[in-house]
Amino acid sequence: MQRPAGVTVISALFFLAAIYLWIIALVKLLAPEAISLMSGAQFMYGLELAGPYMALLVGAAYALVAWGLFRLHNWARWAAMVVMVLGVAALVPTISMADIGGPILWYGLQIALRVAVGWYLAQAPAVVEAFAAKGQER
Repeated sequence: MQRPAGVTVISALFFLAAIYLWIIALVKLLAPEAISLMSGAQFMYGLELAGPYMALLVGAAYALVAWGLFRLHNWARWAAMVVMVLGVAALVPTISMADIGGPILWYGLQIALRVAVGWYLAQAPAVVEAFAAKGQER
């Protein structure tokens, strides 16, 4: 079974998030005052306060999920869905305190996209079949 295009795109986005976190961590390690670890807060869900090594570790986790999605491993599909749920949960307080107008639209769009990705990974027939077919190959 061929990998659905949506899974490939989601895998690429997870890998881009990993690269982003790695760059933040490396800059922070090489020039501590050059960048704030809060730059990676949207991907680290509170762990950004633990320092640049945590950013490297979280980036590695994102890269691992990206690789797993690309290879159609079911554990990676579940991990990606958990990350989407964490992302929505992290945005609920933010959207609750946002000003009327642009910020609510922006945070609402982020929530909608994360829900759509999670729903796609959980329910799309092509995705479920692709991961099931990969599991049966073993």
